[in-house]
Amino acid sequence: MHTTSPAAARGSLSELLALASPVILSRLGIMMMGLTDAIVVGHHSSAELGYHALGWAPTMVALTTGVGLLTGVQVLTAQRIGEGRPEDAGAVLRRGLVFAAAVGVVFGVVLWLGAAPVMHAIGLEPALADGAAAVARTFALSMPFYLIAIAVTFWLEALGKPGPAAALMWAANIVNLAANLWLVPGTSPFPVEGAVASAAATLIARAALVAAFAAYIAMWPAVRREYGLSAAAPGAPGWKPLIWIGGASAASLFVETSAFAGMNAVAGLIGGLEAAAWAVVFNVAAVVFMVPLGFASATAVLVGRGYGERSARAVRRSGMTGLAATGSVLVVIAAIVALLPETIVSAYTADPALAVLAVPAMTLSTLFFVVDGLQVVAANALRARDDVWLPTLTHTISYAAVMLPLGYALALPLGMGLIGLVWAVVIASVVSAGFLLTRFWWLSRRSLRAEAQTFKG
Repeated sequence: MHTTSPAAARGSLSELLALASPVILSRLGIMMMGLTDAIVVGHHSSAELGYHALGWAPTMVALTTGVGLLTGVQVLTAQRIGEGRPEDAGAVLRRGLVFAAAVGVVFGVVLWLGAAPVMHAIGLEPALADGAAAVARTFALSMPFYLIAIAVTFWLEALGKPGPAAALMWAANIVNLAANLWLVPGTSPFPVEGAVASAAATLIARAALVAAFAAYIAMWPAVRREYGLSAAAPGAPGWKPLIWIGGASAASLFVETSAFAGMNAVAGLIGGLEAAAWAVVFNVAAVVFMVPLGFASATAVLVGRGYGERSARAVRRSGMTGLAATGSVLVVIAAIVALLPETIVSAYTADPALAVLAVPAMTLSTLFFVVDGLQVVAANALRARDDVWLPTLTHTISYAAVMLPLGYALALPLGMGLIGLVWAVVIASVVSAGFLLTRFWWLSRRSLRAEAQTFKG
């Protein structure tokens, strides 16, 4: 009688959606803080929105690089579950929390000290540079809280328990919204308003999120028994694989986000209003990107479990299911955004001059939604099967060597403005997706052949 093993069944659409749905909600919750900040600040002042966008750019580089360094928490936990060793998962989290706190402090100090010199060095107007630097320094204070929360989120998702992380993230968003509405208008007792006040609201929300995660784990007695959170785990993965996997992901994200931060700087060189318009377009694209990012995390968990089970079929099926689901959803989202750009822009600003710039750029931006989503799913699937450095090389070529110089050339020397920036993102995303999809297909085919030969032998 033929039976289907758990590994062979790995990667079904129902399994993917059960994990991806709360993960997507969690990622949307992460991005919703930035969206809330941008909307509240944008309605307060277009100039302050420009400060916010430029201050967020170096912060985004630091945050996403830190998130990349923590990817090993998710991958190693998923692999331990796939290997049937859940008792080693707690040791992964313990190391991950220490790593997250250390990285958060270091990155926060660098951002605090380096924000103003960088803003002035890239040639921004002095008032614009000073305003953006003040925002970046305020964001720097919340860096350790954010990365600690991400480490716990990744761990829970790898355990197949993403729901609590999503719920707590959305609760933190309520805190963030309340703090924004209180601080941004400048009517609170504190001497802050505008973009700096919005960054302070984010600090309050992220600190509250860490406190909520600590309370949740403290009230979960089974975590110590089932996953060895407090127990010694001699067989658990050490620091080297945590840093090796995280380092590859961080390098990739650093290159990509640095390139996008450079695009923010190019928008600032065009003009203050163009910087605000690019902030609107990029913020919407970033919110949409949370959907494939959620699918990418879910796909990585399933691929990691299949890889831990040593099943080439499970790895391939998980990856291909994740890619197909992501592409299908993003086609629908791109169509909606393309049909309603004026409505979406109006949520950010009532300034007609800003809308004239943002609407056509947002319509064009829908061209890269699908390919950008597919490339991040493919990259996460590759890392989950221990192919950690090829995505880094691919992102370096696509975003540093192609997108940034092309964006500058199209926007300024060729005079295309924001439209030129968007075309550069489209082209870079196509290059990245082509590389990574080909790599995953080739490795899956090779692994299946090796598995078949082993079975015959």
